[in-house]
Amino acid sequence: MLTVIAEICVRPGHREQVIQAIERITPTVLDEEGCGTYQMLVDYVSSVPWKQHSPDSIFMLEHWESLRHLEKHQQAPHMEAHRANIKDDVSDVKIFVLQPVNGQHNVAP
Repeated sequence: MLTVIAEICVRPGHREQVIQAIERITPTVLDEEGCGTYQMLVDYVSSVPWKQHSPDSIFMLEHWESLRHLEKHQQAPHMEAHRANIKDDVSDVKIFVLQPVNGQHNVAP
């Protein structure tokens, strides 16, 4: 299982439009073969000094059975339409594709 963390950097004042677009596409993505998780997250508002602040970003937490499934997702017509729909609202996207270290799975603290 691969974990994807994507940071969608949104132009100031455009975050709500992108959130709504992601909400609309989420059921379709969750129905894709190989998709285990497709969760949208935003910055937790706090004043702790050690926390990174990203008020204009949306983070996606995704789990995919394989790279093949993730690539198929990226190339899906609904994802191409989604990216075209939000392109004027987004300034950058950073995608991290991660795997467990040494076969570790869900290690509890």
